[in-house]
Parts: sequence; structure tokens; C-alpha cells
Amino acid sequence: MYRFLLSRQWVILTLLALALIPTMIKLGFWQLHRHEHKVALNTVIANSLGATPVPAESLTAPGQTVTHDDLYRRVTAKGHFDTAHEEVVRRRTNSDGEVGYHVLTPFVLDDGRVLVVNRGWIAADGAQSAFPKIPAPATGEITVTGRLMPDETTADSGIKNVQGLPDRMVMLINSEQEAKRLGKQVLGGYIEQTAPEPKGDIPELIPAPEHNDIGPHMAYAVQWWLFSAGVPVGWVILVRRERRDRAEAAATRETPETAPAPV
Repeated sequence: MYRFLLSRQWVILTLLALALIPTMIKLGFWQLHRHEHKVALNTVIANSLGATPVPAESLTAPGQTVTHDDLYRRVTAKGHFDTAHEEVVRRRTNSDGEVGYHVLTPFVLDDGRVLVVNRGWIAADGAQSAFPKIPAPATGEITVTGRLMPDETTADSGIKNVQGLPDRMVMLINSEQEAKRLGKQVLGGYIEQTAPEPKGDIPELIPAPEHNDIGPHMAYAVQWWLFSAGVPVGWVILVRRERRDRAEAAATRETPETAPAPV
């Protein structure tokens, strides 16, 4: 009755169904893990943004990696900007999706160490090989406030650290790279400046990250699990339909033809 399941077509269909079930379950758990990661990250961001600012030196040091729990933590630093060694990060977008630069200005602390400060975004006017005009930051000794960020790497960001760029242009914000360039001790990571605000709003300060949206990952997880449950159900329906069609075909063949009526 079910010998058709041994046919080449049904063996392939059954093997395909058996392969799809664990694959879809795994994809569901992958989306679940992404959901959990997003929720955890949102919690870290909310806690960091809501915390009282602390000195940057208390959370990072030369050669030190910024921890996940300190991501976006508000920090302060006292010192002065070193605009002579300022540089820009290429191919960065603002909130409107316009391509430009991020402005990196070394901030020299009172003890001589350096904190890399991302002062914000400026438009890419003119040739990409020419260093853009950047409004000067506040001069003299000041206190800068910002959000602590980890070093950018090619592995984490997917951005290639291109060699041979024009002078004072980089692709990644990396404290080790800056330490080699400046020949000074540079605190690990960098900060996104939030205060003092620049005159004329240029550079544009980088907005705080969104941390209320958890995304669609949980819905995708449930969707994949429903698909995995639907595979065996669909297989059973197809088997029953095939069995019914074959039974009806067999019954039709076995029914004797009605003899014509005599004239």
C-alpha cells in the first residue's frame, strides 16, 4: 500500500524533509540567540547612558581593551586637544545617510597620555584625497565628555584597513594604531564626544545609539520553528494524497467495462 515510498522520487523527498527539520530548528535558535544578544546589548547601552560620567582613566588604559559592560559608558577627561595631529576616518555616514568623515582629534591628558576623541561627522566636500577643512575645537584646558567605545578592527567591523591612504586619513579608529603614529601612550578605545558642543554644530556630534528596539529576531525564530513543524505535517498530507490517488487509479483499472446494449 505504501510501497511507493521506496520509489526514487519519494526517497529524495523524504530525505529532503528530514534534512529541513533540524536545519530550520537550528535557524530558529540562531535567531533566538540574536534576540537575546540584542536585548542584552540594549540593557548595557541603557545602563551606560544612564550612569553618572566617570573619568576615562578609570575604565581604560594604554593597551587595554574596552569591556562589553563599559560599552557606551559616559566618561570625562581633562586636558587639551592636539589639532596638529588631527586626522579623519573615511567613508562614514551621518544620520541622513550622507557619506563623509569622522574627525579624530588626540586629546592630551594632564599626565601626558592621550585619549582618542571622535569629535563627530563632517561632509566630504571636494576631492577625497584632500584633507577636509575642519572647524577647530575648544582651545586651552577643557573637560570633554563622551561615550566610551572599543577599538575598531577589521574582524569586528568588516572594514578593510586600506594601506596607502592620503596623509592624515584612516579607515578604522584604533588606539594601538594611534599610539604608533603619535609615539605616545594612548588609552585603549576612544570616545564619541558629547560635550562641549561644537560651534555651529560642525562637526555633527554622533547621536546616541538606539536601544529601545529589539528587532524582529524573536518573530523570525518562531517562524522557523513553525516551518520545521510544518514539514512533517506536509509530508504526511502528501503521502495520504498519493495513497488516495493510487487507490482510485487502481479501482478504476479493476472496474469492468459496461457492455454495449444490443440493437
